[in-house]
Amino acid sequence: MDETREALERLILERKLTYSGISRLLGRNVSYIQQFMRKGSPRYLDERDRSVLARFFGVEESVLGAPSRRSGPVVELIQVPMLDIEASAGHGSLAELESKSAQFGFDQNWLRKLTASKASSLSIIRVHGDSMEPTLSDGDEVMVDLGDNQSRLRDGIYVLRMDDALNVKRIAIEPQGRKISVVSDNSAYPSWNNLERRAVNIVGRVLWFGRKLQ
Repeated sequence: MDETREALERLILERKLTYSGISRLLGRNVSYIQQFMRKGSPRYLDERDRSVLARFFGVEESVLGAPSRRSGPVVELIQVPMLDIEASAGHGSLAELESKSAQFGFDQNWLRKLTASKASSLSIIRVHGDSMEPTLSDGDEVMVDLGDNQSRLRDGIYVLRMDDALNVKRIAIEPQGRKISVVSDNSAYPSWNNLERRAVNIVGRVLWFGRKLQ
């Protein structure tokens, strides 16, 4: 006798009930439970019968053969700090890398798709201004990889330090590969061409942004 039948047998005996009585409780023919218990037919209690019996006996359905309820896998989130600063996408505002104001949790596997850098190299800051419209808007939150800077410079959006201010700009490697352009996506703002790589102070590469829907 398997565990389900043993459990049901015990419950019936404890209540001093009969197989035929339990069969009638289920609205079945009087030999139904006896056939289930002694002949293995049906092999399993159907879902409705199991539910009725579980409520009648005051037990979990798993005792009567229902699949055990298991919680989903535990997902460990990597906490990325949101720094209490702004990086200008406009005329520039003085800012320093200061204290954390909040943290965002990201799935580790998802982060690995963005960057090979350690989580300690990541931070989130807020964009200020509209010089990177339509790509980035005023108030957007951007994730910056501080480990992806001058040594791995390539086309993309970066946080730069310009005249003691943090700015978000697009970097474009010029065709010969020795010079770069610092570009504002919004044509109403200036861009700078033919710059030496080392002349630009790269803070980190922008990997991701979040935006509040209006």
